[in-house]
Amino acid sequence: MSAAADRPSATRAGLVILALAMGGFAIGTTEFAAMSLLPFYAADFAISEPVAAHAVSVYALGVVIGAPILALFGASWPRRRLLVWLMAAIAIANAATVLAPTYPTLLLFRFLSGVPHGAYFGVAALVAASLMPERRAAAASYVMAGLAVATVIGAPFANWLGLHVGWRVAFGGVAGIAAATALALRILAPLQPVEGVRSLRGEMRALSHPQVLLTLGAGAVGFGGLFAVYSFLAPVLSEYTGAAPGTIPWVFAIFGIGILAGNLVGGWMADRALRRSAIGLLAWSAVFLALFAFAAGNIWLLMPVCFAIGMGGGLGPILQVRLMDVAGEAQTMAAALHHAAFNIANALGPWLAGLAITAGMGWTAPGWVGLTLALGGIAILLAAFALERRNEGRVVVATSP
Repeated sequence: MSAAADRPSATRAGLVILALAMGGFAIGTTEFAAMSLLPFYAADFAISEPVAAHAVSVYALGVVIGAPILALFGASWPRRRLLVWLMAAIAIANAATVLAPTYPTLLLFRFLSGVPHGAYFGVAALVAASLMPERRAAAASYVMAGLAVATVIGAPFANWLGLHVGWRVAFGGVAGIAAATALALRILAPLQPVEGVRSLRGEMRALSHPQVLLTLGAGAVGFGGLFAVYSFLAPVLSEYTGAAPGTIPWVFAIFGIGILAGNLVGGWMADRALRRSAIGLLAWSAVFLALFAFAAGNIWLLMPVCFAIGMGGGLGPILQVRLMDVAGEAQTMAAALHHAAFNIANALGPWLAGLAITAGMGWTAPGWVGLTLALGGIAILLAAFALERRNEGRVVVATSP
């Protein structure tokens, strides 16, 4: 039977992609809620906020470690089964977070919550792309849209729950959404039997493929600019812009709407011209990250700039499809590593911006750091494309009469 015949109906495919996006919403909420809930669990465990911030770092560490390991050992599983188990693990780890009796146990459960993150998004993007093969980037962007919606709705609502009900309730809600996602995928997603023989050695080849490594490097560096600004946006607004406290959540929501819009537009662009879209979106980010330094003093100028910087998140589905094109048989590993690179950017951007602020560059430093990282991402992609063209030229010469 042909692949087209095996494909589910358009309605069912849409429901599967919606379920995949719901899983992305659960992951995005637990990731970003840990930042917005930080003051509440710091007070609960009687620790300082800088110490409590380690819970954010260990989550990112879990993503970086878990993505390649789970991709490696899950590559021989049917993708539906792997997705269901990954979502079940996320539900269990977040439920355990609700019950954490001490801060060290909270750190352990936050680390475990991050371990399935990269593998889930990687495999979910592959499943979505298989359901919409003629619009792969758009399909990947729909899955990532769940994470983007979490920055607009999930994290702010978690903050509200922390203020009025308690921070543990927010993580309990994430556990419930993850469990519902696992059930929905078990019912709706096609089984998709394993494609050929996926050996551990074959998946490990992704780690040595130059185009895979360069694409991951572009994500780890280029994405860092967005996080450099996002992580320091609250103190910039309060200390430099002079914004009223009630205004700050609205600016974060505008930033999140930009991320959502960027994901949808980036997927649409990549299906038409992937290389130009990748370079163009990083150039867009570079321009508005530079403008951040000039707009930071005025709240009305800063809001549209934050929306535009958020749109730089559209690089995610573009690089995801790029990895699908260059990874060969190591699709699962490459797709999962994409989100490990994303979390490296999540650590790299804020770290460099913090160093710049501490060095005396002031609260506008995140914009200049972000500009540098965006230009670095462009340089890596240009090198990747030049190497690819050179290799294509060699193939043409070798095969010509």
